[in-house]
Amino acid sequence: MPVLLKFSREIVKMSTKRIIKTNKAPMPIAPYNQAVVLDNTIYVSGCLGIDKDTMKLVEGGAAEECRQALRNLGHILEAADSKYENVVKTTVFLNDIADFQAVNEVYKEFFCKDFPARSAFQVGKLPMNASVEIEVVAAAGKLKVICCH
Repeated sequence: MPVLLKFSREIVKMSTKRIIKTNKAPMPIAPYNQAVVLDNTIYVSGCLGIDKDTMKLVEGGAAEECRQALRNLGHILEAADSKYENVVKTTVFLNDIADFQAVNEVYKEFFCKDFPARSAFQVGKLPMNASVEIEVVAAAGKLKVICCH
């Protein structure tokens, strides 16, 4: 929660930045954090379908990599006091857009109602020659969902 401080007739809003690290998900493969929380917003770095014990991509192609990436995201969200239901935006990066439908089928296993906003792109190449990478933005703590249909 932001803290308000008063300095000589000015009110300055102070934000809180928290770094998230959990050993339940793979450690970053480059200079970045698994997630950063700013006030109540969680920014989760792109996750690959890496097995945390071997630090290698899981076998089975885009669908299995997507499933593992989303499991890794779940562990990071949990460490940040959040869950899949609190995700408000996902970005999916695909090595091959032909994997779009297979990834969507797995995606629905983790996000089954009140889907977050989402973008999906085919990119030139992903780290470790991965088929899929997923990043999310989520809310920390409790979240009230209001649907306007």
